[in-house]
Parts: sequence; C-alpha cells; structure tokens
Amino acid sequence: MLPGMDGTGDLFEPFLSALPSTLRPVVVRYPADRWLDDDEVLAQARRALPDDEPFILLGESFSGPIALKLAAEHPLGLRGVVLAASFARYPNRALALLKPMATWVPMHLLPKGAMSVPLLGGFATATRQEALHRAVGRVAPAVMARRARQVLSFDATAEASRVAVTILCLRASRDRIVAAGAATEIAARNPRCTIVDIDAPHMLLQCAPAAAAQAIGDVFEEQEKGSPHA
Repeated sequence: MLPGMDGTGDLFEPFLSALPSTLRPVVVRYPADRWLDDDEVLAQARRALPDDEPFILLGESFSGPIALKLAAEHPLGLRGVVLAASFARYPNRALALLKPMATWVPMHLLPKGAMSVPLLGGFATATRQEALHRAVGRVAPAVMARRARQVLSFDATAEASRVAVTILCLRASRDRIVAAGAATEIAARNPRCTIVDIDAPHMLLQCAPAAAAQAIGDVFEEQEKGSPHA
C-alpha cells in the first residue's frame, strides 16, 4: 500500500480496519524528513514488494503513478493494481502554472478547515480533520512542498498501457482534487482497467473504507474465480 502525498501511511487506518482478515496489508512509508526524487520513491516502493507470495499493489492519490510504474515492471506475484482517487498523470494540467508556488505553500500551517475542504468536503468530521492535520504535521514543510511540485510532473501513461494485470480505479464521485477523466484516460490506454465510482471525496479510503474494500474484493475475487489456476 503506497500512501498519499503525506507519505506517512497513517491515514490508511480506517481502510485497514475494513479489510478482510484474509489480506495481510503492508504499508509503505516515505521519509518525513527527506524528499525522494522519482527514482528514489520508486526504489523504496520496490523494496517493499514480496518475493514469495501473490499480492495486489495499491497506490493512493500521489502514489498512483508509482504503482503503475512498478506494475509495468511485471514483478513476480503481482495479481492486480488498485488506484484510489489517483491518476497516471495529474489530469488538471492547468495547475502546472502553480508549480512555482508549491515550494512555499506552508501546508502545515493551514487551518484544519482549509485543508479539509478540498480533501474531505462534506465528509469532514472532527476525527478525520484531526487525522489529516496530524499526518501532514509530521512531515517537514520542505518535503511536502517538494512533493506538491513532484505530483504535477508525474507521468506514468506509457507504463499504464504496459500493465498486464487488472487495474482497478476507485474513483471518488465528489473528488475536488483529481478529475474523473484521470481514470478514463487509464481505461482508454489499457483494456484491463475497471472503474468503480464511490460516493466519497478525494480522501476516498478514509471516508468510504468499507465501500472501497468491498469493491476490491468484488473485482479480484471474481478474477480468481475466472482464472484456470484458481
């Protein structure tokens, strides 16, 4: 499980609680005090892959392109890819104009409400706002700023077309960060892509964990039933 832009992995907690006991989640955590360039973050994620058992690779938001790049390497044991409110390349290219600003936006100093409006929307609760604020607060401001620039430069569209397993795009129907066209672009490039819309804001795994877990189970259990090796 590759985390969103905070990189802490802490925000996966609601989703982890919703997963069936038959799955053994492995959460990758990016350094909170050091920025990793594209190759370094890919290498860290690659080191976490199991080498002796089947697995599903999940990339949340920021980490979707990383998941696609890893999947395009066809690692042994990979059974599928899940992208949660994510993309192969950031769909709103107009935001690239804001890239120079991303180095000084002090996200850790933003009020809880200011962060939660685009990320949680009408699903905001005191508990979710506090979890978000705490996760972002753990990360050095300079690291968050660099990641904000980095996300605008990611492009895994070529890799998306080379993924040879099922890609499940969990698309948040109330997402204010990632446009609906991001999943559509992946589906246009790879016929193995399935899109499932979930009533949730951008923080889909935090606000609709049970629905996300159910969608993953439905898609991949059906895949196993249809496999001659199941």
